[in-house]
Amino acid sequence: MKKKNRGSEPYLKGTLISVFVVGLMICIMWFTVYGLYVSR
Repeated sequence: MKKKNRGSEPYLKGTLISVFVVGLMICIMWFTVYGLYVSR
């Protein structure tokens, strides 16, 4: 059981990082579009 948990940790960590990166990109896109809309 412990070996499986240790093996899945890097995968879960990578997944978490990728989710944060995608979420951050979406937030940046939204704020950019919002900024363009407000500045018009």
